[in-house]
Amino acid sequence: MIPGWPYSFVAALETGRTSWTTILDAQRLGPSDDPTEVTAAQVRELVQRLRAAGRHRDSDPDILVVFDAGYDVTRLAHLLADLPVELLGRVRSNRAYRLPAPEHRSGVGRPPRHGPEFKLDQPDSQPEPAITTSSDTDRYGAATATAWHRAHPRLTRRGAWARHDGELPIVEGTLIRLTVDRLPGDRDPKPVWLWHSRPQATPADTERLWRMFLRRFDIEHTFRFLKQTLGWTRPRVRTPGQGDRWTWLIIAAHTQLRLARNLTEDLRRPWEKRITEPRRLTPARIRRGFRNLRPTTTLPASAPKPTRPGPGRPPGVKNQRPAPHHDVGKRTTTTVKPVKRG
Repeated sequence: MIPGWPYSFVAALETGRTSWTTILDAQRLGPSDDPTEVTAAQVRELVQRLRAAGRHRDSDPDILVVFDAGYDVTRLAHLLADLPVELLGRVRSNRAYRLPAPEHRSGVGRPPRHGPEFKLDQPDSQPEPAITTSSDTDRYGAATATAWHRAHPRLTRRGAWARHDGELPIVEGTLIRLTVDRLPGDRDPKPVWLWHSRPQATPADTERLWRMFLRRFDIEHTFRFLKQTLGWTRPRVRTPGQGDRWTWLIIAAHTQLRLARNLTEDLRRPWEKRITEPRRLTPARIRRGFRNLRPTTTLPASAPKPTRPGPGRPPGVKNQRPAPHHDVGKRTTTTVKPVKRG
């Protein structure tokens, strides 16, 4: 069992290399919640809020939502097909996809729904790509992206698809393979596989998509800042309500620091590099300079009044009630199999 409650975050990413993100939503996953359905509901609610606020119109480009390998991006694309969004997710290298079915010319029997199998870890099963782009980068050397159109997984009635009514859909998209010359600390990196919800991606889209996926790692800096600096995981909360309130307090503190990016001064340590652009300051350095900004801002609350501590628990009285137990949202199951001896 993994202790703690998992949370699903939605964050807006900035352009360029930065450690700042804008946290838009956070929701706790319960023991009986479906992570894919919770994520789809979060994205749907976010799009509705953006439309209501006038931040996204019908004439604007579709919103690109990026996911890591832990999400079922194919099912998310099916659930969010009616929204102006395009999905991009990383897929594991042991997956298998299907290409478009060939044309049924004989007229006898049922037409095939799936084409030849495309295994990500077997180059022999991969035909010639439809798109190949290459560009030079500073950190990774030559980056080559190859794409195959209308790749889709062969769905079966297992797991979440067992509750689907009618015939299982064919969710087609563009399969992208990204290879680079080198990585920091790795001279022989493995390819990265991406799946895009648009079946026919152009060469310009392919080049843009893998660059946008690399921006997803900026949120890892945000999680590290929330945990190590702001203390998101430090309190030992007992109830899920306490965890939700503390999570949103941390998000409010992070938002306050983000809004003060152009107001604080850099309190640089002697061993740190000098930064001239305010947008290049990290959240930790903004928090360090925030203490000089706080005395000049107005306080919404009055000064606290001094008081004395309460009497506490009377002598001889013990609290016999056990603490309430709350299940965590993620569990690992273990299967026990009898073994014969002799």
